[in-house]
Amino acid sequence: MQKQERKNNDKDPFLQFSNAAAFKVKKVLIITYYWPPGGGAGVQRWLKFVKYLRGEGFEPVIYTPSNPENPVDDESLLKDIPTGLEVIKTPIWEPYDLYKSFIGRKKNEKINTGFLSEKKKNPVMEKIAVWLRGNLFIPDARKFWIAPSVKFLTSYLSRHPVDAIISTGPPHSMHLIALGIKKNMHIPWLADFRDPWTNIDYYKDLMLTPSADRKHHRLEKEVLTTADVVVTIGETMRQEFEKICNRKVEVITNGFDEDDVYTGPVAPDKKFSLAHIGTLVKSRNPKMLWQVLGEIAGEDRSFASDLEIKLVGKVDVSVTESIYEEGLEKYVSKTDYLDHSRVMRVQQESAVLLLLLNDTPNSKGILTGKFFEYLAARRPVLCIGPVDGDAARIISETGCGVTVDFNDKVRLKEAVAEYYQTFKNGLPVTGENNFDRYSRKRLTNVLAGLLNRMINKKDV
Repeated sequence: MQKQERKNNDKDPFLQFSNAAAFKVKKVLIITYYWPPGGGAGVQRWLKFVKYLRGEGFEPVIYTPSNPENPVDDESLLKDIPTGLEVIKTPIWEPYDLYKSFIGRKKNEKINTGFLSEKKKNPVMEKIAVWLRGNLFIPDARKFWIAPSVKFLTSYLSRHPVDAIISTGPPHSMHLIALGIKKNMHIPWLADFRDPWTNIDYYKDLMLTPSADRKHHRLEKEVLTTADVVVTIGETMRQEFEKICNRKVEVITNGFDEDDVYTGPVAPDKKFSLAHIGTLVKSRNPKMLWQVLGEIAGEDRSFASDLEIKLVGKVDVSVTESIYEEGLEKYVSKTDYLDHSRVMRVQQESAVLLLLLNDTPNSKGILTGKFFEYLAARRPVLCIGPVDGDAARIISETGCGVTVDFNDKVRLKEAVAEYYQTFKNGLPVTGENNFDRYSRKRLTNVLAGLLNRMINKKDV
């Protein structure tokens, strides 16, 4: 039997006010796999929306697994959960113990997102595991939570009505839970896509059979056409989804939370520190950057003595190998994971923040959540990615840095040299303006507007 875990606090002042006749609060159920104390990029977006939704007249209710396979844990995120928030948890079964045993991993090892691997693997066993993953677990390994969740929530919502439901993916199984509820109860539904589905960078690596590929596309289209509102994080993804479903798709980017910005005195790194925050998967490995840094270090002793490469987050073994090939290992400081409360300060201390986009066909649409925190840190951003992509456009609008194409080694070397000269001159280099629109509070206001229009059954 599924276990329901609910947390309430009748003394919360907002809830007391919300019961007043003069202020009608709308309830919204949010279906999310990632939730604190789980950490990582998948948690941030909806944790921050939830933090500010009450101020927009909505009372969120969270539905999440009681035993998820989180890539990392981060207790510091618990402070952002509003007092008295109702969190409903039911157990989930995932095939990860079988997967770990199959590829020779220990039971307590964490499973990384995407295809990141921090050490060498048995290539044959890994290929078999990937084939099984792609073809048997559609849309993802959380598929076994769909039917039990639809049954549980249909019963729960009949007794505890809400004004709207929200699903956020990946994992896209969350959308299929919402789809089932929509069919059963016809509650207004907003589907939020933090990443693509069939156009995600590793989709081609899943080794899908034609029938599995068709099923992914069919489910994707059903979600996109059935949800009352579809939201995604950038213009490129919006255009891609609109081609699939032939309807309007909304954009609400990721953002930064003003409360996370460290406001005390910040001592800039004494080294010329190039910092990357977040996971570095194989497709994000900037081989050209390592070559440029190795060349400049070999040509300029001062640069070599000042250089520091700060990597905060999990790093694929291919990245480590590339760094060693260029003789840069002595310049690297690596931290597997930092609490979110500490990450922001590290960004503010760094000389340059690296935004490394996946060199994949969908690179124009990649807008990592960490990028918006880079804006709030007011440190210069060096982006390696398409110069006509979504990230490049925001970098240009805000004046926060430069974008260099994946293959433009000459321009990359110039950019690094320019930033280094600025560092030597002691001049502050920060983002200039136009980034307040990306604050989490303002973005939540946009979300609330969509929810109100959807609930009131106006055109969206």
